Amino acid sequence: MGRSNSGDLRPETVVSELEGTLLKDPNPFSYFMLVAFETCGFLRFALLLLLWPIICLLQAIGYEEVGLRLTIFVAVAGTKIAEIESVARAVLPKFFMDDVDLEAWRIFNSYERRAVVSKCPRVMVEMFVKEHLKADVVIGDDLHVNRFGYATGFVKKGKVSNSDRVRDVVKNDQPHLGLGRKNNSSSSCLSSCKDVLHPPFLAQKNHDSHLDRLIPVVFHDGRLVRRPTPSTSLLILLWLPIGILVAALRIGVGLCFPMSFAPYIVGLFGGEVIVKGRPPPPPSSSHGGVLFVCTHRTLMDPVVLAAVLGRKVPAVTYSISRLSEILSPIPTVRLTRDREVDGERIKQHLAKGDLVLCPEGTTCREPFLLRFSALFAELTDRIVPVAMNYRVGFFHATTARGWKSMDPIFFFMNPRPVYEITFLNQLPTEATCSAGKTPYDVANYVQRLLAATLGFECTNFTRKDKYRVLAGNDGTVSATSYLAHIGSFVGAFIH
Repeated sequence: MGRSNSGDLRPETVVSELEGTLLKDPNPFSYFMLVAFETCGFLRFALLLLLWPIICLLQAIGYEEVGLRLTIFVAVAGTKIAEIESVARAVLPKFFMDDVDLEAWRIFNSYERRAVVSKCPRVMVEMFVKEHLKADVVIGDDLHVNRFGYATGFVKKGKVSNSDRVRDVVKNDQPHLGLGRKNNSSSSCLSSCKDVLHPPFLAQKNHDSHLDRLIPVVFHDGRLVRRPTPSTSLLILLWLPIGILVAALRIGVGLCFPMSFAPYIVGLFGGEVIVKGRPPPPPSSSHGGVLFVCTHRTLMDPVVLAAVLGRKVPAVTYSISRLSEILSPIPTVRLTRDREVDGERIKQHLAKGDLVLCPEGTTCREPFLLRFSALFAELTDRIVPVAMNYRVGFFHATTARGWKSMDPIFFFMNPRPVYEITFLNQLPTEATCSAGKTPYDVANYVQRLLAATLGFECTNFTRKDKYRVLAGNDGTVSATSYLAHIGSFVGAFIH
């Protein structure tokens, strides 16, 4: 984990509650809603929301533990434990990060030994707490799993209490500091601490700057844009039938009208396309086309770009589904990931006209750009960088899990999808390979140029890194490498 030098830290132990302390929200209900939605879909999501008043009543009359057990049961019963682990790795960290109390974390992070006590099952929080909050150990209940790998909905009651687990962590030494809420059911875990602090915390003075560096979440998955609190969940469910009809209408109209009509009719159906800069004219017969090098935010990037240009510009694709290719309103050029074959294929299409390419090779939702493949710089000097970004309210338009063919449908299900497109000037000759630049220099230059336009940060992460992180394979990029990759190019500029 990304740790500071131990000499910079207090040599004692800190024990902190997660909910209501390191995380601002004391109620983990919304995180169980995420698990229910991402593992089982809208039906279990709706059922858990339906039971929310009963859970609140149980908490109000002093049966908070019973309410929590009911929440866990409804959220995970009958779900494969591998699916829960996948959601905990790929979906939950983003929402946890948005809820972190920075002052509590700074105090927590200033101690050498760190333990966290959570009301959630350990499988839901352990990866985030260890990788991003830099804890040594997570204390919480384990889910009971049957021999077929499915969660029963019950938790294992260990023979050792949480207080005893804390003492085991600190090797029978008394923890120096406890962080937690007053009158909380897990406060017994903090009773053995020499000192206890309760929220709200005062800003810690004279702390070293390196202690402020939370490991950011670069890669995350899942369909929901907002954390599904009860009110947000109700809005999503009420909008769902309307959103399905709206998506069908938007897609139907888009397929019926010519591409050049799209910018004029998109506003009639609740969308918006913001265009900045001046796009180049259509290619002439005497010259080949230009290569539009775009940032990759959603599967819709090339389609929206073609709509703005008013012509069906082919797009290079890597791994979209066959159904998406069939439904695509623009031609697609499927690559093989063989550099020689792909390079020749791209050259052939550029000789005929314009082409759209996203050199990141995969989408990234956060304000970061992945490393650009240098292949495009080897093939042409007529490069037009295009900065693309989008805003949606309820549903993300891309996912690494589930059916990718549903990506356009979820995009159009949003109440007001907005796309921002910024055309930059074609690269001058002195910035291309014709002037002696290496393909990697050109690719890095274009990456920095687009990042500066969007206000994003550059990284060295690749498509393989993304899927290793989300899939949790043995080659997963560890938290220590995040800060080494992020901003690796910031401040550098090639003239």
